[in-house]
Amino acid sequence: MLEQDLVPIVQLGHPALRRAALPFNGELDAVELDALIALMRRVMHAAPGVGLAAPQLGIPLQIAVLEDTYDVGAESAAVRERSALPFFSIINPRYEPEGEETAEFFEGCLSFEGYQGVVRRPRSVVLHYTDEQSRQHVERFSGWQARIVQHETDHLDGTVYVDRMLPRSLCSNAEYARRWATPDIGEAQRVLGF
Repeated sequence: MLEQDLVPIVQLGHPALRRAALPFNGELDAVELDALIALMRRVMHAAPGVGLAAPQLGIPLQIAVLEDTYDVGAESAAVRERSALPFFSIINPRYEPEGEETAEFFEGCLSFEGYQGVVRRPRSVVLHYTDEQSRQHVERFSGWQARIVQHETDHLDGTVYVDRMLPRSLCSNAEYARRWATPDIGEAQRVLGF
C-alpha cells in the first residue's frame, strides 16, 4: 500500500480527539479487526510514531497500537528508561499507576504535529487490556514504555497530552531540536521555567 493510500491522522481540534471512545464489543468481525489493526500499524509507521489510537483516525473505538523500535542512543535510552517495545494492540485498555514515582519528559503527538511538551506521568503502570484474539492481559510497564501506554490509552478517553503537559514547556519541534533535544530536561526546565 502506498503512503498516499493511508488514512490521514486527525489533528487537534477534531471532535474525535475530545470524546471518550466506545468500548469495542465485536462491532468488527475478526477479519475487519485484523485489517483495522494492520492499517493503524502502517499509518503509525508512516507518520512515524510509536503509538496510534483509533480516534486519531476518526474511529471512536477503544483500540490502539503500540511499537517502539527506534534507536535513540545509549545515553538517552538510559536517562529516559527507553527500551524496545515490540508491536502489540490494545483493546478496551485501562491503566493504573504502580507506586508514587513519576517521570517528566518531552512528548509529541501525531495529532498535534510540530510541537512537544513536557508531561509528568507515573513511572510505572499496570495495564489491563484485551488483544485482538479476545484474550485478557494484565501487564506492568515502566519507563518510556509506560509513557507510551499512558499516552495512547489517554487518547481513548478523549485526553491529549497537552491536557497534562506543563504549559511553559510547549515548544515547536524546531526549537526542541535546536535547544532541548538532550537526554534529560534539566536545561529546558531552568531556561523555560517549568
